[in-house]
This record gives sequence, structure tokens and C-alpha cells, in this order.
Amino acid sequence: MNIAIVGASGAVGQELMKVLEERRFPAEKVTLFGSSRSAGREYAFRGEKLTVRELTENPDDFRGIDIAFTSAGAGTSRRFAETITANGAVMIDNSSAFRMDDDVPLVVPEVNGADAFNAPRRIIGNPNCTTIQMVVALKPINDLSPIRRIRVATYQAASGAGAAAMDELREQAGQVLRGERPTVEKFSAQLAFNLIPHIDVFTDNGYTKEEMKMVNETRKIMHAPEMRVSATCVRVPVMRAHSEAIWVETEAPITLEQAREAFTAAPGVELMDNPAGRVYPMPFNLAGCDPVYVGRLRRDLAGDNALTFWTVSDQIRKGAALNAVQIAELLISKK
Repeated sequence: MNIAIVGASGAVGQELMKVLEERRFPAEKVTLFGSSRSAGREYAFRGEKLTVRELTENPDDFRGIDIAFTSAGAGTSRRFAETITANGAVMIDNSSAFRMDDDVPLVVPEVNGADAFNAPRRIIGNPNCTTIQMVVALKPINDLSPIRRIRVATYQAASGAGAAAMDELREQAGQVLRGERPTVEKFSAQLAFNLIPHIDVFTDNGYTKEEMKMVNETRKIMHAPEMRVSATCVRVPVMRAHSEAIWVETEAPITLEQAREAFTAAPGVELMDNPAGRVYPMPFNLAGCDPVYVGRLRRDLAGDNALTFWTVSDQIRKGAALNAVQIAELLISKK
């Protein structure tokens, strides 16, 4: 099994290398690709040094590659997709480039793993981080009774906007505490000691692209084109790991005990739900962890057949790199 990582120098590319090594992914050879700016950099992997090669439009660069993980932005994915797949490689793409294409499956292995085997273009989409986190938690509920309606509010960490955004949050916090005017470059407003209800650009319906990703991707992954989904996405002054408050309405009533049992048994989910003992998921404690953590489970007092709960997950792990590696593990498990 030979694999490639495109965008190896980025946050997700680096996390991919870490996850591959931790999970002992059976790769005989790993080839790293990046921009001309990244070419020549060296990274340690399994006790050896790997050098980043410049990504070009020469399909021979990917000859012999079985799986290519791409995480270099939608523009790069669109430009190089044919180059990467020309000689038979499967491209697992972390960008938004192909997620809503009918002939590209959008896969979360715990939810719709079988879709990965219907990829006529040899491209598999890795969903948006907020969507991955939510659908992993929705699956056990939907298995008990089909979900009719979802409302979600996200609380997204600075790391979702990249390493420079995390640096800016640190800088802003220090500036504010010193009484200085904070530097604002990576966000639409000051993030330190603030919340910003604005992630990505606004669309004509008043929702942002980030919010509409959650709507459209959830419907596709769960094979429910009529599912009613509404999202509000908020940037919060947290370094790493996203949180979500989720409200769901189901066709039939679900007891809290049934929901707890379903969450406990669900792959990829960790139930942390003891409010009396102050046990509930928080991003500060769970950054760098793999599961989607669920807590604050209770009845929704404003809906029929309705539950509400709170989730936390590391958006660079399960929300990106880990999910991509799990897709690859799923593919090779059938060979």
C-alpha cells in the first residue's frame, strides 16, 4: 500500500501523518507533496525523514500510489484531481471542492461507510468538520427513530481557521490584557473575550456557507434529502476542538434511557453525561482526542418527540485527519 499526502505541511497534513503513524496504517511507502514554497521541507515519519515534493501536473508523480489524501484547499483539489487519479489512485479529499457532486461520495465511516465503495471518479469527499461531528452523534438517534428536524448551534475553535488564527487569538488576548488595541487580521472582528456569529461568507438566504455546508452535507451523508436542518455557526475564543448544541425531533418518541444506551453502543461516540457530578464534554479537556463526546442529554421542552444534547470533538482529528484515515482503512479492509 503506497500513499501520498498532498498539503503535507499544513495543519491537517501534519495531523494525517500523526494519525497514520499512531494507527499503524499499513503503508509501505508515503510520499509527501506540497506547494513550491513547501517543497524541500523534511518531516519525520516512522523513524525516517520524508522530503516534500512539489506538486505538479505530471500524472507520473502518482503512478503506483494507491490512496492520496488531499488537504491543500478546494482550488488545488480541483486543479490536480485528474493528475492524482489518472493512474488509479483513490483521492480522499478534505476540501469542499467535490462534496456536493452527485458522483462523489461524502463519507463518515460510522454513518455511511458503504458509500465509499461507489466512487466512479475515484474521489471520496471528507465532510466539513462540523458536519462530521454532528452526524456521528445523530446516527444512533436516527437508528432508533428517523430524525425529522435538526437545529444546531456550533461553537468553533480558532484552530478551525488555521495555525495563524490560533496565533492571533493568543496575541489578541495578551494585547487586551495589556490595554492595547488588538490586532485583527484572520477574523472579521476581535475574537479574544468575544464571540463572532460569522464563519465563512454570507449567502443570499442570510446563512453563511459554513452553515449551509452543515445543511446540505448532513442530508447527503444521511441519505435524507428532505431532512429539515438549520444551523448557526459561531467562532469562539477556544484554541482547539469544536462544540455543538444540537436539538433533534424524531418520528417516534425516544426515552432518555434509550438514547443513552444508543450513544454508549455507537462507534466513535463517548458518552460523558453526569451533570450532577459536573461531567460533560468541554473542549479544553478533549483537544487531541479521537471520539465525538456527547453530554447534557435531556428532553427538549420546546418540541414533540425531541431531544437535545451537547457534543465536543477535535476538528483536526475526527473532523479532518482521523476521518480521512478511517475512510482509507475501510477501503483496504475490503481488499
